Amino acid sequence: MSIEVARAYLKELGMDDRIMEFDVSSATVELAAKAVGTEPARICKTLSFKLKDGTGILVQVAGDAKVDNKKYKDYFGEKAKMLSPEEVPEYTNHEIGGVCAFGVTRDDVRIYCDKSMQRFDMVYPACGSSNSAAGFTPDELFEVSRSLEWIDIAKVLENPSE
Repeated sequence: MSIEVARAYLKELGMDDRIMEFDVSSATVELAAKAVGTEPARICKTLSFKLKDGTGILVQVAGDAKVDNKKYKDYFGEKAKMLSPEEVPEYTNHEIGGVCAFGVTRDDVRIYCDKSMQRFDMVYPACGSSNSAAGFTPDELFEVSRSLEWIDIAKVLENPSE
């Protein structure tokens, strides 16, 4: 189970006590916000992409944001192409609904944090399963996820259901 991958990863950092497991699904931003007891914007979505050369890209963004295709292309030099559902566990060690940057073992996956999360004191990414999350300050998440840099490729939506 991929929650065990995330748990082992966070345990090495002394942060496995941050993991919350729920009796309900947290597989979407709305469900996760309800399970955690916070606003949807504070849920950290980990979006997975693949560059033309096969490099995996994970971008952690606020729950009320989506990737701006122009910003993505300006930053990465090519059009955004999400991983297929079959590729997600291959690149991340996690299934859709629980994707996070904890326990990613491939050398060809680069991890980033989007600046959309910096307006919050706490954010809540999944922890490898569709019924888990963990709380971190944005700076802690940057460190714990071994992000390469803070980037600005997302836009905050007025109506996040868009």
